Amino acid sequence: MVKRKKSAFGGLGRWWGVLTGLLLVAAWVNAAAGPAVVLTLSAATLLWCAVQAPVVCRAPVRVRGQDDGCRNNAYGLLLGCHLRQHRWRKLRMLLLRRRAREFGTALFADAQHTVVTLAGVGSFLSGVVTFVPGLAI
Repeated sequence: MVKRKKSAFGGLGRWWGVLTGLLLVAAWVNAAAGPAVVLTLSAATLLWCAVQAPVVCRAPVRVRGQDDGCRNNAYGLLLGCHLRQHRWRKLRMLLLRRRAREFGTALFADAQHTVVTLAGVGSFLSGVVTFVPGLAI
């Protein structure tokens, strides 16, 4: 019998990006938070969305009758599941022009992907607006 090592946070360590996203919203609401805090929280939330948010892999597979892609759990929008080939396939989807549309539609495939994608886009825009102060309306 193999004992698994328990996480220090009881499984909540995978969800630290949600906390940074909520802190980012609070930093925008509170004018006392400086631009360095907002920029740091924006970068942390964007990093979480890209490489650690728990989503479905959706890498293209060769199984007949399964057009929606791999159904394994993955980490982040840019990484695939535990299969090494799926990580390369998702990266190839992002870089190749003929597959970029397929990658873009996979970002909004279901509710989970949509929320993580919108959080990533929002944190990116937050960082850009913080970096260029005159850009905010």
